[in-house]
Amino acid sequence: MSRQNRDVMGRSQGPYDDALLSPHALLEMKRRGITIDALRTVLAAPGREELARPGRVVLSALETRPNGRAYVLRVFVDIDRKPPVVVTAYRSSKIAKYWSSP
Repeated sequence: MSRQNRDVMGRSQGPYDDALLSPHALLEMKRRGITIDALRTVLAAPGREELARPGRVVLSALETRPNGRAYVLRVFVDIDRKPPVVVTAYRSSKIAKYWSSP
């Protein structure tokens, strides 16, 4: 079965669209200036998905900030529960480190 489904509105729905945010994730996102919209973008269409450990994935997407600098936005999601739970998120300028080929 495909990991993508269609909802009644015809929009593509990814496997993490229903993820909840942990209190820690909300706190860290606020501290790091990561918006809910930016997080939703990564959850809906991650550029990369890797297993951090059994039950946890790291979703990553490249983004360009208004200042023109490129970053990797990384979102850690516990997938061993329903719905999945966002544990934390951060932005890094170390694109080569987090976006290189495995």
